Amino acid sequence: MQRYPSLLLFLVVVLGGDLLIGYATLPGAWYASLAKPPFNPPNWVFAPAWTLLYVLIAIAGWRTWLGDPAGTAMKVWGAQLVLNFLWSPTFFGARMMGLALVVIVLLLASIALFIASVWNRDRPSGWLFAPYAAWVTFATLLNASLLWLN
Repeated sequence: MQRYPSLLLFLVVVLGGDLLIGYATLPGAWYASLAKPPFNPPNWVFAPAWTLLYVLIAIAGWRTWLGDPAGTAMKVWGAQLVLNFLWSPTFFGARMMGLALVVIVLLLASIALFIASVWNRDRPSGWLFAPYAAWVTFATLLNASLLWLN
C-alpha cells in the first residue's frame, strides 16, 4: 500500500504537466488554418487519446522508478517526458513545425529506447509504452505532413 502514493504523484506530474502545457498552447486559429492531410483526425480525438497515453506513461514511469529509481531506464523515461512536454510549445506555441519534427523524432527514439531498456527487466512497462510508440509514430507522420503541406 505504501507504493500507491508514489503512483499518485506520477499521475499528477504527468497529467498535470499535460494539462498545463495543453492549456498554454491550445491549437487555435493558426492550426485551424493549416492545410491538413486526409488522415488528420478530428480535433476531439486528441484529448482522450493523450489522456489515456499519459496514464500509461505515468504507470510505466512509476513501475520503473520502483525497480531502479536512478537507473538508465528512469533517465530515459524522464528524457522522453521532457521531449513530450516540449513538442506542443514548439509546434503550437512557437509555430516551428520543422523544429517540432526534430523534437518528435527524438521523442520517438527515446520511447523506443525506453521500451528496449525495460524489456528484459519489466516487460509490462515496455508494453505500457507500445500504444504511446504507435501514437507518436502517427503524430510524427502528421507533423511531417503538416510541414510538407504548409
